[in-house]
Amino acid sequence: MQQTLEALDTTLKTYLNPDQSNSVKRAYFFAEQAHFGQLRRSGEAYVTHPLAVAGILADMHMDHQSLIAAMLHDVIEDTGIPKSAIGEQFGSAVAELVDGVSKLTQMEFESLEEKQAENFQKMALAMARDIRVILVKLADRLHNMRTLGVLQTDKARRIARETLDIYAPIAMRLGMNNVRMEFEDLGFSALYPMRARRIDAARRNARGHRKELVEKIRHQIETVLEQEGHEVEVIGREKHLYSIYKKMKSKRKSFSEIMDIYAFRIIVDSVDTCYRVLGCIHSLYKPVPGEFKDYIAIPKANGYQSLHTVLMGMHGVPIEIQIRTREMEDMANNGIAAHWLYKSNGQSANGSHARAREWVQGLLEMQQRAGNSLEFIENVKIDLFPDEIYVFTPKGRILELPRGATAVDFAYAVHTDVGNSCVACRINRRLAPLSEPLQSGQTVEILTAAGARPNPSWFNYAVTAKARSNIRHYLKHQTRDDSVALGRRLLDRALASFDSGLGQLPAGQLQDYLTRHGYAELDDMLDEIARGNRLPTITAQQLLGELVADQAQTAGETQPVAIRGTEGFMLTYAKCCHPIPGDPIEGYLSSEKGVVVHRERCKNLNDMRGNSDRLVALRWDESVTGEYAVDLRIEVENRRGMIAVIATRINSMGVNIEKISTEDKDYQFTYVDLEMLVHNRIHLARIMKRLRTINAVRKVARIKN
Repeated sequence: MQQTLEALDTTLKTYLNPDQSNSVKRAYFFAEQAHFGQLRRSGEAYVTHPLAVAGILADMHMDHQSLIAAMLHDVIEDTGIPKSAIGEQFGSAVAELVDGVSKLTQMEFESLEEKQAENFQKMALAMARDIRVILVKLADRLHNMRTLGVLQTDKARRIARETLDIYAPIAMRLGMNNVRMEFEDLGFSALYPMRARRIDAARRNARGHRKELVEKIRHQIETVLEQEGHEVEVIGREKHLYSIYKKMKSKRKSFSEIMDIYAFRIIVDSVDTCYRVLGCIHSLYKPVPGEFKDYIAIPKANGYQSLHTVLMGMHGVPIEIQIRTREMEDMANNGIAAHWLYKSNGQSANGSHARAREWVQGLLEMQQRAGNSLEFIENVKIDLFPDEIYVFTPKGRILELPRGATAVDFAYAVHTDVGNSCVACRINRRLAPLSEPLQSGQTVEILTAAGARPNPSWFNYAVTAKARSNIRHYLKHQTRDDSVALGRRLLDRALASFDSGLGQLPAGQLQDYLTRHGYAELDDMLDEIARGNRLPTITAQQLLGELVADQAQTAGETQPVAIRGTEGFMLTYAKCCHPIPGDPIEGYLSSEKGVVVHRERCKNLNDMRGNSDRLVALRWDESVTGEYAVDLRIEVENRRGMIAVIATRINSMGVNIEKISTEDKDYQFTYVDLEMLVHNRIHLARIMKRLRTINAVRKVARIKN
């Protein structure tokens, strides 16, 4: 223990003054006394944990207040020492930091998810006051992940999942690449130990085969750059476990295909040299068109800067190259934490820090608009996984948005008021729909109108957390009187189409309906209709269906609503199970998609059954028409031209094929997956029967989920 404290003290003396170093040691002795008698699961004294957290921050050269907070981060929560006592001993700034990192232990929560969400919400508010809160929290989580092995498997898996879902993306958002990679590898090993071991063994094996070629490429690069008079450091990069796993999974590639790419990082002395070195590298190997990215001129959202290029080396080997300065390298690895390192040297490192503050300010806005902590954390998750595009305002300002973002997202990124009053947009000076996904390099102009309001349909294509939380906030906070009046008009109009009206419904039976569906009064249901949580046509059909239902029908049952596919309300057919006329069906009421129609035995619908007030009893109308998507899997012998034979047979029946793909089962058989449009189950049965008459077809089955 003493040796570890001495090692920390040695690190601190390299960049802190003696008074600051002594105050960190004083915090250690304070924590040791406070945690006296407490042990970790591993059997070690509890104080080893805060000491290790402080050591992680010291390696990042964080300031003394962050280190003191790291030493004391569990004191309020675990020892009963109040925040005021820490403030008296170490100052109010440290006390605020410690309080921000501490969990909410005094509050009761309905579920574990709600507890985690509330804790994160509290931490986000503390981050807005002092960004160092998240750095202490990340270091705390990193040491917990390193010592995960002593916990029970289910608890270790839960912590690992939370780390991969929230803390690794936060580390990436703050540019802390080293922390992010360690989070991902440790989380991956805890969640999927067998997969991690297999990939690690394969990587070690591949390392031996690649060693000679890696060294040869590195030597060539160094020689060429030395001849041009550049002093550089060339480092071979190796993909970490989780990134290999993610690429294998998302790109459906084998391990050998992913490891075929050789990656190098070139560290230089200045920005000017970065571009000069790029020219030298492109003269050594041929660059791959479309693979050059300049993150120095346009940094990533987390402040990351580098030049990226892909070259075709000898024997057709792809080579990934990153070129950056030493400062950019520190920023890439430590992100916002590097701000304190460069600040202490009197240099400016505001890019990463300013962007982090901007992000935290956005979190604060979202938190104020979110209905509850669970809604807030869902918004944060959306915001943490951006694959960025860069678009321009008419005045030339660059905005970063996630891939798939639309003009609605752009409008809210400019300003909340611009988003709320948006009515149309111009993309590259042409009028375009608000739902059109934006591409990098486009210039976007938003047209606004006084009195315009957010449209609920924007939910279908808005992807950024800021846009979605603002739209939801606006719709949720319309005045209740307006909502009730609007809901009444919508329900009356729906009832009128069935030759009825609210005034014609028997009061007693209407009250029974409200009670069964959990409403204290009619206004509550009308309010829900206005906010899009209930659909007026469905409510009207249920009301009239229940009121004319047979008296012997048991209380609580509802008449199924007949659907024809041409209703006046919003109807979506679930893509997970592709229901078609003739299938037993049930609906789920979504405030964003209307009624989502599922097959009765759909696995996803089973997951939703806990929220029974949103389930809608449905049946197909006898006069239903139209075409409906369905998925088929056909197992065929590996013969040339089989896909053409299958496609010809289907087209001969006048059926449209929407998608077609193949997957080898083994050397003898192949799966052909089709998505086609059919009228109903009878039509589908006829098609399947015709397909089974093809000699090489072994099996035809409908894909259920």
